[in-house]
Amino acid sequence: MITLTKQAALKVREMLAEQENPEKLYLRVGVQHGGCSGFSYSMGFDEDKHVNDVELEFDGVRTLIDKENEPYLKGTIIDYKESLMGGGFSIENPNAVATCGCGSSFRTATDAGKPSDC
Repeated sequence: MITLTKQAALKVREMLAEQENPEKLYLRVGVQHGGCSGFSYSMGFDEDKHVNDVELEFDGVRTLIDKENEPYLKGTIIDYKESLMGGGFSIENPNAVATCGCGSSFRTATDAGKPSDC
């Protein structure tokens, strides 16, 4: 379904270590309508696993994806990259046929979403 690279998992574990009760937290990855291309990515910590969630594990990072988001994220690779300008997560989504200049929103061939301003 998705891949969290070793570098991304390392960064998520660092971020988890700063949270209260990190052993109870999952990384939740999803998409939502919005952004200038139609959909935007969401990533954050969540304590609750729901019935419709798929649980994956990457180098010790328990990850949840809602089954409704599966078609939009299938084959997606999440990486973390450091540069002289700082670091950040990068998302490579083979389902995206168009992305916005800021890289945080996308459109698929089958569902263009509801574009809004960037």
